[in-house]
Amino acid sequence: MGAALRQKPTDYFSRDQIRALRKRSSWHATWLLVHCWGVIVATWAVCALWTNPLVVAVGVVIVGARQLGLTVLNHDGAHHLLYSNRGLNDWVSEWILNRPLFGASVYGYRKSHLEHHKHTQQQGDPDLVLSAPFPITKESFRRKVWRDLSGQTGWKQRKEIFVSAFRRTGGPISNRFHRAAYRLGPNLLINVGFLAGFAACGVWYLYFFLWLLPSMTWLLFISRLRNIGEHACVVDNDDRLLNTRTTRASWLERVFIAPYWVNYHLEHHLLVSCPCYRLRRAHRILMDGGHGPAMDLQPSYAQVIRLATAAA
Repeated sequence: MGAALRQKPTDYFSRDQIRALRKRSSWHATWLLVHCWGVIVATWAVCALWTNPLVVAVGVVIVGARQLGLTVLNHDGAHHLLYSNRGLNDWVSEWILNRPLFGASVYGYRKSHLEHHKHTQQQGDPDLVLSAPFPITKESFRRKVWRDLSGQTGWKQRKEIFVSAFRRTGGPISNRFHRAAYRLGPNLLINVGFLAGFAACGVWYLYFFLWLLPSMTWLLFISRLRNIGEHACVVDNDDRLLNTRTTRASWLERVFIAPYWVNYHLEHHLLVSCPCYRLRRAHRILMDGGHGPAMDLQPSYAQVIRLATAAA
């Protein structure tokens, strides 16, 4: 690990600022959960009342963005930043944020993600595979986008979830089914509940258009943009201000691409104990402290895409 990667939060923030930025708010976390699910349910209601192709198409994008919002809040849960009570924190991560999207416990993600922070852009970084291939050609990027928006990426990932649930070895076949039922049963029941709700409103088919389809398309596409924006084509893998990027997203990008301050990724890496709702404040502190010129900052996700597709 390079010397620069041993930089500490106190190199950029005062101790009083760190204490303020680390402060967790159960009310704020709960509001974000209510907001995220509230936007999803409100979109469902609007599309059910005014069902037409244009409204549903916009609904797909809105729901997909809030599905990313669920993963952003789960990311805070992986850092124990939703609630001070760790049992409650992990229960919310699993049952309110993960299971509806066919995820499971937060523990596995937490273990891998903390290694990402420990070895950011270094050989031990489990996420290095996401950033290492860049820059790529525009044609290659278009192929990736097509696979995301056509559902090919989503189908591949979902198939792997179901296959892996039955893949575990050991014991009779009945044990495999028991473990698979434990892993996938609650997820399926939650989704059956969603389907039943749509059916009760006389629009059963909207479950497929406004929950499964966004999770298989728009969510995967903007997750790719988020991954590219965070670490692809960074300036210096050995400098904490340059091996992670913050993208100054517009309000439109925050609505459809980067919810809940996920674009402030450099600030998150500098102070991993800062909840997402305080990252914008952390950004202002860094700017006021004169660190801006030394940071990898980009004005938009469009500019990030240009950087990532600069290969000949």
